[in-house]
Order: sequence, then C-alpha cells, then structure tokens
Amino acid sequence: MEHGLLYIGLASLFGLFMAWGVGANDVANAMGTSVGSKALSIKQAIIIAAIFEFAGALLAGGQVTHTIRAKIVDPQVFLQNPQLLVYGMLAALLAAGVWLLIASYFAWPVSTTHSIVGAIIGFAIADVGFHAVYWHKVTGILASWVVTPFIAGVLAFLIFRSIQRLILEAEDPLYKAKHYLPIYVFVVAFIIVLVTLNKGLQHIGLALTTAFSYGAAFLLAVCAALLSFFLLRKVKPDPEKHREFHYVEVERVFGILMIFTACSMAFAHGSNDVANAIGPLAAIVHVVRSAGSVAAVSIIPLWVLLLGAVGIVLGLATYGYRVISTVGTRITQLTPSRGFAAELATASTVVLATGTGLPVSTTQTLVGAILGVGMARGIAALQLNVIGNIFLSWVITLPAGALLSIGFFYCLKLIFGA
Repeated sequence: MEHGLLYIGLASLFGLFMAWGVGANDVANAMGTSVGSKALSIKQAIIIAAIFEFAGALLAGGQVTHTIRAKIVDPQVFLQNPQLLVYGMLAALLAAGVWLLIASYFAWPVSTTHSIVGAIIGFAIADVGFHAVYWHKVTGILASWVVTPFIAGVLAFLIFRSIQRLILEAEDPLYKAKHYLPIYVFVVAFIIVLVTLNKGLQHIGLALTTAFSYGAAFLLAVCAALLSFFLLRKVKPDPEKHREFHYVEVERVFGILMIFTACSMAFAHGSNDVANAIGPLAAIVHVVRSAGSVAAVSIIPLWVLLLGAVGIVLGLATYGYRVISTVGTRITQLTPSRGFAAELATASTVVLATGTGLPVSTTQTLVGAILGVGMARGIAALQLNVIGNIFLSWVITLPAGALLSIGFFYCLKLIFGA
C-alpha cells in the first residue's frame, strides 16, 4: 500500500496521543475516590495507578481485538477501498485524542470508549453513509448513560447506608467493625477477583468458564474474609478512648480496603480501555501489512501494546490530577468509608454489566456511585453545578467525537487523495 510506513507512523503517533488521553482522563475511575478520601495522596495514587495500569495494558491488553471497536461499523463496506478505512481510523484516533484533551483541560470525566465510538461513527457516516453504522449498538450506548450510573448509584447508596447503620452510627464503632468488616471484605474480594478475571484477564487467551471464575472468586473471598477476621481480633478497643478515636480507626481500615480495590480497578482498566487507543492502531497496521486486507479481528503486536501502556502512564503522570480532583473532591466530600462504598458499587456494576452484555462506561458508573454516596447524606451534600457540567460533557461526547472525526477524515483525504 502506498504511504504504508507513513500511515503506520501517523497511527502510532495518534495512538500514543489517544492513550495519553485515556491516562489523563479515565484513570480517575480507579484513583479518584482514594485521593478524595485522603486514603492516598495524589503522588501515591499516580505511582500506584501507573504500575497497575501499565501492567494491565501490557500483560492483559489483548492479543486479539476487534479492529472496529464494539462492532460499531461494518468493516465489509471498506473492502473496495481499504485506504479509506486507514484514513477513518487515523481520523478517529486523532479526534478522540483531541476531545479527551479538551475534556481533561476542563476536568470533565468523560468516557474514553464513547469518545472513540463517536469518532468511528463520524468517519463512517462521512465516507459511506448512515447505513454503515450498527445503530442498535449506539442505542445501547445511549441507554448506558442512564442505566449504569443509576444502578451504581443505588448500590452505593445501599452499601454506604449499611456501613452507617451497622458500624459508623453505633455507640462502639470499632467493636462493631470487628464483627461486620469481614463480611465487607468477603464482598469486595469476591468482586475484585471477578473484575480481574472478567475485565483484566479475559484477553490473554485463558479459557475461563463462568463456573471457574465464580468458584475462584468465592474461595479467595473466603480466605480474605478469614484473614481479616483473625487480624481484627488482635485489635483491642480501648473503652476509655473517645468514640471519635474509634471512628478514625474504622475509617483507616476502610482506607486500606480502598487501596486494594483501586489497584484491582487500575489493572482491569489498563487491560480493558487500552483497546480504545490500540484497537484502531492495530486495524491500520493490519491493513497496511496485509496489503489492504480488511478483517474483523487482528493480532496486536507487542510494540503496539507497549505503546498503549506507555501512553496511559504519560497521560496519568502529566494531566491525570485534574480529573482525579473532580471525581475525588468536587462532586461530594468523601471519607474512606464513603469512597469504599463508591468503589465497591462501581466494581459490582462493572461485573453485572459484563455478565449481561450491557454497554458500560466505568467513568459514568463511578460518578453515579459517588452521587449515590452523596445522596445517602442528603442532596445538600452534592455540588450540583459540578454534576451538571459532568452530565453535559457526557451528552456532547459522542457528537463531539463524530464532528471532529469528520473534519480530520476530509483533511486526510485532501492530503493523501481519495
């Protein structure tokens, strides 16, 4: 294919830019609540997230991926002119990267998946027409804007209310914590293992059955609960200490639990969402190297995975603090117990959505969970103007990605020729 090396070079540059946007905007999903509740400092969160995001993206980022993200566009329509698919994927990567840069600048937590999907829809409509898009998939994405945040919000509300009633509002919170925390440890360990198996390790060729995943999660969760039970037995509540001291100790335990949850979510996020950047890149590499062949799936070279992993870490380190601040501190005031409830609700919703095939944005799920925790304290605990800006950014993500992609697509056609 003419200009093949140039296409791969541009795709690598745009893919790195898109991965940078994923790191700058989306990593707040894993670390925002930990920073907001002061379980971790921003520097500690960035270091931990960098390690687990990089590991997830490189080790489990996928040996095989759909080149057309989420089957949004029919690849067969490009059989006659695969060069247009290359232009489209280049335009989609650049458009999604630009939109994530804009959103990160304004500290809006948006969906990186929806950004790239909107961009792919844009170039497909511009080149082929509306019939090239699988609109039923787009309808599912639109529905997820409402369904997944609502589910996560309800779960977070119920989880935090249970923590309040069973532990925090008790006369002796530390004593109650010794009884009830192993139950929460069991639940969070069960969900963490499921998230890791379903969203973190599903791409590396392990043929894990549903029964195995749930069985492994149950056994490891039982072990974690028993370990926490024996460790908590060593904690001797001092009846002479003020209740506030016991409350602080309980929050410290929830802070430790949050760190484990955040690490798991960062690994799963790196393995799953790196495809938003490297999926289109892999499609371009495949078309160029196969002299114009258009396939539904393509093998991802190791260097592409490494490029995606590096891009995510760079974005997190240079610009990630902005969205982390929004998620962690500007929606509602978080403590470790509130942040724990939000993270557990988010992970649970992700598992539920993965099992049912519901399109899910981890960003929107986490924001919904934080809103649920805030509602447990009353609507006055929420920053409604911040929430309004976040919702607006969600609504315009798909059309913004599409319009940017259309513009870049025509520019590339003008530069290289149709």
